[in-house]
Amino acid sequence: MLAALEVVTTVTVGLMVGVEFSVAFVMNRIFGALPEDADQMARSHGGRMLGALMPFWYIGSVALVAVWAFAGHTHDGFGLVVTAGALLIVSVIMSILLLVPINNQGKNWTPETRPADWKDQMNRWDRYHYARVTVIVAAFTLLVTALV
Repeated sequence: MLAALEVVTTVTVGLMVGVEFSVAFVMNRIFGALPEDADQMARSHGGRMLGALMPFWYIGSVALVAVWAFAGHTHDGFGLVVTAGALLIVSVIMSILLLVPINNQGKNWTPETRPADWKDQMNRWDRYHYARVTVIVAAFTLLVTALV
């Protein structure tokens, strides 16, 4: 049963990393190549769509890692799993304090209502997101290492 939990947890976190990596290094670059109105509208739509999904994914990932740590506390890799869980908690805190406030504003913008500094705000969100991606990639790496 523990082996199944380890695999489900690792796959769940890995998929989350893939989505966030794609946002950072693929989607936002595609959006940035679009005309200004389309760029902003794509980011707003993405903010609404992923903003509704990602809280469950992040919290679910933390919960799965916590269950893994509890169930596997006597197994090899326990310290790696706990450290991965701590990093995922850091990513949730980063999200709440840094990224969500910007996202909550940006997801409601239209070409007519966006502020003059909307690109600066999106660039700040991108920088915070790069840092968060680094944190969750590290957590994922620890989980994979704990498996082997």
